Amino acid sequence: MAPDRRVLLVHAHPDDETINNGATMARYVAEGAGVTLLTCTLGEEGEILVPELAQLAADQADQLGGYRIGELRGAMAALGVTDFRFLGGAGRYRDSGMMGTPANEHPRAFWNADLDEAASHAVAVIREVRPQVLVTYDDFGGYGHPDHIQAHRVAMRAADLAADPGFRPDLGLAWTIAKVYWNAMPRTLLQQGIDAMAAAGDTTFFDGVTSADDLPFAVPDDVVTTEVDGGAFAQHKDAAMRAHPTQILVDGPFFALSNNLGLELAAVEHYRLVRGERGPGGGPHGWEDDLFAGLDR
Repeated sequence: MAPDRRVLLVHAHPDDETINNGATMARYVAEGAGVTLLTCTLGEEGEILVPELAQLAADQADQLGGYRIGELRGAMAALGVTDFRFLGGAGRYRDSGMMGTPANEHPRAFWNADLDEAASHAVAVIREVRPQVLVTYDDFGGYGHPDHIQAHRVAMRAADLAADPGFRPDLGLAWTIAKVYWNAMPRTLLQQGIDAMAAAGDTTFFDGVTSADDLPFAVPDDVVTTEVDGGAFAQHKDAAMRAHPTQILVDGPFFALSNNLGLELAAVEHYRLVRGERGPGGGPHGWEDDLFAGLDR
C-alpha cells in the first residue's frame, strides 16, 4: 500500500537533489513518507572534479552520464530513497550545458525538449505516485541554468496536466497536487554560511564572494514559507554529497562545485510555497516546519 504522505521532487541533474533537498528526503523516508525523485537528465555536460576520471567528459569519451547514474544510486542509498527515476527513461534528455554554450544545440538537449511531450512523462509519474507535495526550482532555475529552468517548466506544466482528466487518460487517473514548493535559499542564512567560511580562514573555497547579494540563488527571507529541519540526518546528506565526487568537493562542513563556489552543508532546508494552502507555522519567521503542514486538516 502507498504511504499516506507522498512527495515528488523534480531535478535537472544527478547531485541537484542532494544539494537542495538531501536532508529533507532522508527525514521523510525515515518518517515513512513516500519519496520519489524524478531527474531530467544524466548530467553529461558536468565539469569533472576527479582528475583520474577526466576522460569521461563530454568532449572526450562522453561517458559521464552513465557514471553519474551510479553516483545517484549511491546518493539515494545514503538517503534511504528507493524510488528514483529519469524523465522518460535514462538518457532520453541530455544535459544542455550552461546557457549560451554549444551543448544547448545538441539534438537531445533538455533545453530544446517539447514542453508538453516532456511534461507527459512527468504526468505519468504523478498519476502513478499521486503525491500531495511537489518540489522543484523557481522560474529562474535557482541560478539560470537552462536545464533547471526547463525542469521548472516541465514540473509546473505536468502538475497542471496531471489534474486534467481530459489529458492523456492513458497515463492514469487525474491527480491534483495539493502543494507545490520551489527550493529557496534565504539570503540571511547564505550570508551566515559565507561568514562562517571566512571565519574558518578559507578565502579561496568560495571564490572571493563576501556577500549573499552576489549569489544569484539567494532569495529574500520574506518569500520563504517553509523550513524543514533535517538536522538529525546531516550525516546522511554528507554521505550523499560524497557519493557525487565527480561534481561535489566536500571539505568538513563546507562543499564546493566546479565553479569553486563554496557553501555550508545545510541540514535545514528551505522552500517557497507557490500553490496550495499554507499550513501553520512557528518560530520567529512563522514558517511552516513541514512540507505536509495543513494537509491533515
